[in-house]
Amino acid sequence: MKAEINAEMDILLDIDMSFSLLSIKKLNKSFYRDQQTFTVLDGIHLDIQQGEFISIVGSSGCGKSTLLRLIAGLDKDYQGEILLNQTPIQGTDLKRGLIFQEHRLLPWLSVSENIHLALEETDLSRAEKNARVAEHLTMVGLKGFENAYPHELSGGMAQRVAIARGLVNQPDILLLDEPFGALDAITRSHLQTELQRIWQDQKITMILVTHDIEEAVYLGDRVIVMSARPGKIKEIIQVPLTHPRHKDSELLFNYRNQALNMLDHSA
Repeated sequence: MKAEINAEMDILLDIDMSFSLLSIKKLNKSFYRDQQTFTVLDGIHLDIQQGEFISIVGSSGCGKSTLLRLIAGLDKDYQGEILLNQTPIQGTDLKRGLIFQEHRLLPWLSVSENIHLALEETDLSRAEKNARVAEHLTMVGLKGFENAYPHELSGGMAQRVAIARGLVNQPDILLLDEPFGALDAITRSHLQTELQRIWQDQKITMILVTHDIEEAVYLGDRVIVMSARPGKIKEIIQVPLTHPRHKDSELLFNYRNQALNMLDHSA
């Protein structure tokens, strides 16, 4: 076991740390309610490189989902900078895919039609769109379910469709807001492994918000631990282990405990 652990510790992730795909600088976010100001995010500074998998954890209300929404461009009321490829984010666009805890599939559309919706604003031909949809259905293991409707799918299958829809535009970044939070433990574990496989295959930058510490360290190259409100980055835990990872790894267990200890003292 010691030899295996030492071998894992010698592995370095193949990421170009000289190029920041996403840069967040001096980010502050407040809400105004009942003539009072509530600060949600305070002084967030973070650089994310091309191809990284970033996990963000923190207690409820620390602002981690708000941070994801700002990166997605769903909210433009903030102070500071959010730069994608050195360009300020000005709203939503096809360069950032977003997956929520709920799959948000339209019930009157088939699986294929739900994924096609994400391609409506592209310049692709109909044939190219069909090929792209077919490719991504195969990627998430749903080939043969093209004509199924959401009510005919399990929760895990529906979330696979959501992942395919989030990736079909080939975005620079895939943002995941508790994507497996509503699933049972077995389905969740299986989809974590599948997401790891897709990330390795696509080499796309992914940012995951989660309450699940095991999930965060299992998937993430870095785990961003946020303090309680107002949300600040309390700690960044490097997880320099190769993928695919094994959930029973002793090193992974140690990183989990490190993250838990940070959260216990994050107030």
